[in-house]
Amino acid sequence: MVSYKSIKAEILNGIVGRQWAPGELIPNEEDLARDYGCSRSTVNRALQELADLGILERRRKAGTRVAQRTSRGALIQIQIVRSEIEQSGRRYGYVLLHREVQAADSATAGLIDAPRGKPLLHLRCLHLADGVPYQLESRWISLVALPSARDVDFESVGPNEWLVTQVPYSRSEHIFSAAPPNAEERERLRLRPDEPVFVIERRTWLAAQALTYVRLAHPGLSYRMISREDDLLDETES
Repeated sequence: MVSYKSIKAEILNGIVGRQWAPGELIPNEEDLARDYGCSRSTVNRALQELADLGILERRRKAGTRVAQRTSRGALIQIQIVRSEIEQSGRRYGYVLLHREVQAADSATAGLIDAPRGKPLLHLRCLHLADGVPYQLESRWISLVALPSARDVDFESVGPNEWLVTQVPYSRSEHIFSAAPPNAEERERLRLRPDEPVFVIERRTWLAAQALTYVRLAHPGLSYRMISREDDLLDETES
């Protein structure tokens, strides 16, 4: 007999594999029960657990959709850096510096929370505001979790924008720190002598599956981070 856990895993794989995009309806309980040869209660339990994780959104009479991630319920929202720069009135620029598929070694496996030897896509990118270096992005993407990333060249769209708009996630971890720059950060960000970098490190998961790790380095004397919470009295969202 098909278990709710196997149905949950199949649906999760479909979401990661882009069978259903964020905001898109998935089949209803009756259709899924018929496809899997099980009861609707089994399907319901699988869908409800995914909804409890924030991966699905369930509404009576409106169906079940892949969740669109927002800042509601989150202290830190994952921003699209292009929007962050353009909303400040500056012109956005982007350069892909490095793209390589590599096997996870002990260091990168620990960063991305993935087994050693598994394939990762490593990207380094420079984001600019009015032609001035704004952010140096060094990112590892799990190709086990997100095999479609292998086919994206990231020449015109950065991994930050692609991930936020295309890939759902259920939880994230952020670490903030000020640090001395490494040699590449000093050169790429055009830092002043003795200027530190402000670093944001972030990991994201979909259920128990690690998706990505990124280190975002910014000029420490000029970068400002703004975080806003939703109005809890705003009843326009339900």
